[in-house]
Order: sequence, then C-alpha cells, then structure tokens
Amino acid sequence: MNKTTVIAVANQKGGVGKSTSVFCLGAGLAREGKKVLLVDVDPQADLSKMLGERAPHELPITLSNLMNDIVSDVDNPGSQISAAIRHHAEGFDFIPSNRTLSAVEVNLVNVMARETVLRRLLDNVKAKYDYVLLDCRPSLGMLVINALSAADQVLIPVQADYLAAEGMTELIGTVQSIKRQINSKLTVGGVFLTMANETNFRKDIVRSVKETYGKYVPVLNTVIPATVRLAEVSTADKSIFKHDPKGRAAESYEKLTKEVMTCGERQRKRTSDLAR
Repeated sequence: MNKTTVIAVANQKGGVGKSTSVFCLGAGLAREGKKVLLVDVDPQADLSKMLGERAPHELPITLSNLMNDIVSDVDNPGSQISAAIRHHAEGFDFIPSNRTLSAVEVNLVNVMARETVLRRLLDNVKAKYDYVLLDCRPSLGMLVINALSAADQVLIPVQADYLAAEGMTELIGTVQSIKRQINSKLTVGGVFLTMANETNFRKDIVRSVKETYGKYVPVLNTVIPATVRLAEVSTADKSIFKHDPKGRAAESYEKLTKEVMTCGERQRKRTSDLAR
C-alpha cells in the first residue's frame, strides 16, 4: 500500500497566502519528522522564489521538463526527476517551476489523458515521501485539474473576507466534478482562513464560512493571522518557523500542520480498510 498523501493547495483567487502556506506547511511536516516533497505547479514560480530560487527561468530542469517527458513517454523519466529535485535547508525536497510551465499548460489541450500527466509524473517519485504538497496556480485551468487529479485531498486557503469566502463555490464544484470523472479518491481535506485580523469581524467570517460551507466540506479550526513577519517570508528564504519561531503565525502553522497530519492519518486508514 502506498503510504504517501498527496495534497493540492488550491484556490482560483490569488493573494490568499497559498504559496506561503505550502512553504510553511511543508516545513512544519518536516519538523514532525515527515519526508516531504513540495511541487510548484504555478508558472509564476512564487514558491520556487520563496525557497531560494530567485531566477527560476535560468534553471536547467524544472517541472516543465518533467511534464514534457511524461507527455513524450520518454524511457526512464526517473533520472530526469532526480536531477530536478532540490533539497531545502529546512528538511524537505522540492521541484521548482518557471514561466515555461504556461506553454506546457497550453500544449496539454492536445494531449491524450491530459488530466493525468502530473499524476503519472508523481507515480515515479512519491513512494519516497510521506507527503507531497502541490502549490497550484490561481485558476481552474489544466494545471490545476492535473493537480487535483493527482491528489488525495485538496486544502483550500481562503482570505478572511466575505467576498473571498464566497468565491469557493466554483472550486468546490470543480473538485466534485474531478472526483466523479477522474479521481474517485479525491476529498476536500479542509478549508482554512488566512490573513485574519484579531477582530470581531474575523469571528463573523469564521462563523459565516462554517455556516455556508461546513455542511459540504470540513472547515479547519486553524486560522492564520495577518502579521508583518509572515508577509516577510516571501523574501526571507526561510519559513515562519525559522523567521519568527515564537510568533502567532508560527503557532498557527504548527496547529495547521497537526490538523493536516490528522487528516492524512484518516486518509491512510481509509485506504488500508479498502485494501483489505
């Protein structure tokens, strides 16, 4: 039985702290002794830049090359994958991206089994890891569909704002469609709020999200606060656990890590029960 849990972190709205959350969650899981791979599935390459690749367009091998290899059905894709994987000082591995991934997304339209290219790629490497986190671009295009098709669950970061929360409906509909047609094991691991201020307004948003979506998807207890130190993570080359280890944001991401691990254990137990 494959013990790996693949998690897509997705929201078609940008600016919700998605890449920061993938970075900090990956670092949090590594701190818990888990073997973790982060995959930047966004041509903007924000995650790759956060992880220290300041000029991702200059990298010789990125996710674009690996996906093209799968499309071309090259022999032994594993060697190219190994060359693409980089190790971060905080104890996890990652596959970077760059702007050439936009061309890959366009070309996927004409590819057989185009929704499963990323899944087939990850099948060559994921057995080495406990968790694989996919940082999705802010859209519902072919790259996001590939990520959802490869994932066991999707985490949805939502900015603590009424309009941002309302925008989840389309994403949840896409998840349900992919579950029916392509990836029957896909579940929503949870929605979690980001960029929240310590006000009564935040409490209203949390209550509103739980009332609106709680009957359809899990709403996690963790709420990520809006802090200056967390905003600095994008250029600090280190996660919040290293940048501000005693701050509120680090405490929140530690809680999120434990919630995600609990979801992962439940997923593995379900898989084990089905295999019997």
